[in-house]
Amino acid sequence: MYGEDLTFQTPGKGLHEITQPLAEAIRRADVETGLCHVFLRHTSASLVITENADPSARRDLLNWFDRLAPENDPDYTHTSEGPDDMPSHLKAAVTRTSETLPVKDGRLNLGTWQGVFIFEHRTRPHERTISVRVWD
Repeated sequence: MYGEDLTFQTPGKGLHEITQPLAEAIRRADVETGLCHVFLRHTSASLVITENADPSARRDLLNWFDRLAPENDPDYTHTSEGPDDMPSHLKAAVTRTSETLPVKDGRLNLGTWQGVFIFEHRTRPHERTISVRVWD
């Protein structure tokens, strides 16, 4: 098994593609056929596999999540880190912090329009760490 941690600087709320850095980690793992497990070690961001060709699909996803968990909801009690804190935890709770992806011919075996993204739920920039494990 091969493992490494990857660190990313997110500029703030949004979908930030990490497909290429994951592909590079798989190349370093030197695994032809196997699995790549990716785990995001945070509670206010998540991982999403979604459309990577048309940016409007990502905008619509962001807008939908903002309607699902809006900032400044008067029912939130966990607000010590700002108005985006509790909505960020809610968004992370209904998405995923890990994904297991197939590796075929030494590469991620994603669909034509699929990309892997850090879904940053906080407004301000953050450093996010992802644990990557690849095995055959």
